[in-house]
Amino acid sequence: MSSFIIEGGHSLSGEIYPQGAKNEALQVICATLLTSGTVEIHNIPDILDIRNLIYLLQHLGVKTKRLSDEAYSFQADNINIDYIYSDDYARKAASLRGSVLLIGPMLGRFGKAVLPQIGGDNIGRRRLDTHLTGLQKLGARLAYDASSRNYKISASKLRGEYILLDEASLTGTANIIMAAVFAEGITTIYNAACEPYIRQLSKMLNNMGARISGIGSNLLTIEGVPALHGTTHTTLPDMIEIGSFLGMAAMTGSELTIKHTGYDNLGIIPKAFSRLGIRFEKRDDDIYVPAQDQYQIETFMDGSILTVADAPWPGLTPDLLSVMLVVATQASGSVLIHQKMFESRLFFVDKLIDMGAQIILCDPHRATVIGHGKRQQLRGARMVSPDIRAGIALLIAAMSAKGISRIDHIEQIDRGYRRIDERLNILGAHITRQE
Repeated sequence: MSSFIIEGGHSLSGEIYPQGAKNEALQVICATLLTSGTVEIHNIPDILDIRNLIYLLQHLGVKTKRLSDEAYSFQADNINIDYIYSDDYARKAASLRGSVLLIGPMLGRFGKAVLPQIGGDNIGRRRLDTHLTGLQKLGARLAYDASSRNYKISASKLRGEYILLDEASLTGTANIIMAAVFAEGITTIYNAACEPYIRQLSKMLNNMGARISGIGSNLLTIEGVPALHGTTHTTLPDMIEIGSFLGMAAMTGSELTIKHTGYDNLGIIPKAFSRLGIRFEKRDDDIYVPAQDQYQIETFMDGSILTVADAPWPGLTPDLLSVMLVVATQASGSVLIHQKMFESRLFFVDKLIDMGAQIILCDPHRATVIGHGKRQQLRGARMVSPDIRAGIALLIAAMSAKGISRIDHIEQIDRGYRRIDERLNILGAHITRQE
């Protein structure tokens, strides 16, 4: 287990480049299984989850070549199907939430897939019904093995179907798209997720020869094709990392420029942070955040307390609520954070309360934050990172706190943020990695 030792109270200064989008990279890397041709993907973040996914592809027989620090080529022309039934696959796939994205392309191209009980973040139950019922609609058969707790999924032929999703699941939508590109006839997905990552996946597949229309909307139409070919693709900047840097700059009173943000793909994220009182400027495709001594949370027009809640895109992504909650602890004013999707994601607030934050955990989904207005600095503490997003939120809190903090189990942070300690230390942070 590794830890971060953080000396708080240091402001940052300079420029930082966001990594490639983790959630998009997981999807498009899995999509390379859909062709025997070569697929080059650029701007891949060098993080633990991506490395683990590439390990799985390599053991499936995918030829991978690292072209640079952030680029790979993939060629799935000689796949070892038997590997998905191995103990090694079960262990590796179970430890990586993103491995669920393998079942769509495996089923679509090879007619077989295995879904082990998957782990990932400790944020409560994350249902897979949307994936499985969508694939069943296309003609897949499911067999549950109670002893191994695995689903074995198979199909002799997939056929296009009208599919109404019961939730706008990002990974569920991606899996159904990847299976449907080879389905006979027309597949229609209504209430589809429409995040930029789904748009990117759809555009990449169309460049490979797929026929997907309605891209960017919640109604996708997919006309099945017999085969796909290779392509070259570049992922977007990671919107979650960009939001994390916005919050970090405000909490530490830093002057920071976030470079090449893909601003037009950030949706409501900049507006959400501005409602917490954070000032910033869009400069071409960069975001400039000036140093701020104070920031004031807005209220609603009738004077009632601001509520910040997650919602399907184009609403606010749930992955940034942990960061926004931490940022609010040092703002002036109060805010209700409503995490609708996951019932355990707010449980990390007890660590912030130990640091001196004023937070009322109303229930597993809602927390009220009474901001200090930087009148009372957070104090250092020892903490454990429960998931990727809570981990970066605790790191931001520690960087703004008085004294020394320690965050254990930082492998959770490494799963989503590329060498975050090294990149922040260059800007003036004092973070030591302890193995």
